[in-house]
Amino acid sequence: MSEVEEKKEGVVKGGELLFCGCTSWDAVGRRKVLPEGNLISPTRLRPLVGVDICFVAAGCASCHCVALDTEGRCYTWGRNEKGQLGHGDKISRDRPTVVSELSKHKIVRAAAGRSHTVVVTDDGQSFAFGWNKHGQLGTGNAKNEIEPSPVRCAVTEVKTTACGADFTVWLTSVEGASILTAGLPQYGQLGHGTDNEYNTKDSSVKLAYEAQPRPKPIAAFAGETIVKVACGTNHTVAVDKNGYVYTWGFGGYGRLGHREQKDEFAPRRVDIFTRQNVLPPDAVVSAGSVNSACTAGGGQLYMWGKIKSTGDDSMYPKPLLDLSGWNLRCMDSGNMHHFVGADSSCISWGHAQSGELGYGPNGQKSSALPKKVDILDGMHVISVACGFAHSMVVIDRTNVEDRLEQLDVYDGKASEEVGAEPVSESPVSQKASKKGSAKAPAKSNKRKKSKDASESEDEEENSDDDESDDYEEQSNGRAKSSGRGRGKAAKKGTGRGRGRPPSANKSSQPEGKVSTGKRGRPRKS
Repeated sequence: MSEVEEKKEGVVKGGELLFCGCTSWDAVGRRKVLPEGNLISPTRLRPLVGVDICFVAAGCASCHCVALDTEGRCYTWGRNEKGQLGHGDKISRDRPTVVSELSKHKIVRAAAGRSHTVVVTDDGQSFAFGWNKHGQLGTGNAKNEIEPSPVRCAVTEVKTTACGADFTVWLTSVEGASILTAGLPQYGQLGHGTDNEYNTKDSSVKLAYEAQPRPKPIAAFAGETIVKVACGTNHTVAVDKNGYVYTWGFGGYGRLGHREQKDEFAPRRVDIFTRQNVLPPDAVVSAGSVNSACTAGGGQLYMWGKIKSTGDDSMYPKPLLDLSGWNLRCMDSGNMHHFVGADSSCISWGHAQSGELGYGPNGQKSSALPKKVDILDGMHVISVACGFAHSMVVIDRTNVEDRLEQLDVYDGKASEEVGAEPVSESPVSQKASKKGSAKAPAKSNKRKKSKDASESEDEEENSDDDESDDYEEQSNGRAKSSGRGRGKAAKKGTGRGRGRPPSANKSSQPEGKVSTGKRGRPRKS
């Protein structure tokens, strides 16, 4: 233990980044991914071999990754349809790439939303890039729906940041404004006591939610100092300096821990963590898409919300006894999986489909109970991050250099090949045209046309955001179309889950070809 203590004091320590999970960035969460697109064991990434990475970030709804090295450089890779990688374009990247426009700053913290990224510099500034439709970049206006290069956030003295799917939270050292939020207010996840809902037209029953592009301090915390925060898809968990835990936002599955499923529009204290059980200063807090977690007295991990893919939800925090006695140093949660760095081991569990638990080719795919990642046993974890279907761990190289050398290295596809994935959704033709580069232009063309054709902003959002229906149902667990839709099963009978007659979709598919895709819109021949 003593050697760990020593490391904490001096310089920021870096290590080797290992990745596991899905690398088919444009397909994940939308259509079937071929197993070749998954790395099922912890794997080194060629551009980062030997680089001292000290911090990794991804969000439970994000299909992209952020890594920071000890020099303060920021690397991003993954899906980039909304410019969330910050390289000034919308080309997805399979290889970690330095965000060159941030090179004059030293980046010390980062967070990733569904389609946006926020970083914090060593001098307390914050920059963001990606999708800004709901004002989640916090620039003060949402005029540009997409910002593919870093822009300044309207916050100062920032210490750290966290992102939900379409909103952002900043923690600052400004007195009386220790926590600020911006973005989508739909379920109260901004904590300002309202969801900013309005009718799109006087005559219409269609509801919309007013974008909140200016970061605003949460009034309820004017007298408190918030020191830790974590965001799920549409909910927030925060800890104040006295060790009290507060949650707010979307309440489905009991993820707020208040013994009910009500959405909370303002911070509400979780009653379990009071008196003898307040959180210690080194507590770990994490939020998945449908659950929340933190360590409390004695380092015991508590979880609440939808924790297993089957069975009852936990409506209030319950101790996870499997991890009693472990010293948890870091934790992150993905869509339905969790990764923990504890003592000199790495532990993961949850429902996984793409190898994101890192158990390897002979291990199980999912695990209801926390289980050691054997290949990393005895290694010291510096930082962990979980994305929608991937995980990243940073390993201290001390004494394990030779073992790390034995792990696979993934080269990644060059960026021009990344988009060249077959668009066809029938598995047969997918096998036939593995590279399918000829089809890539058709895909982007289809997007453009469906955008032109959209009559209203919302339809544009539908065509633009293939994933949002999917995510909404997977991560919120209260699918609008199917009662309390439990994940994917609910979608089978619901078509697209957002009723728009097939005729309204002007698809530019070649004549005579009818797609038999499981997902996606019904296509006209």
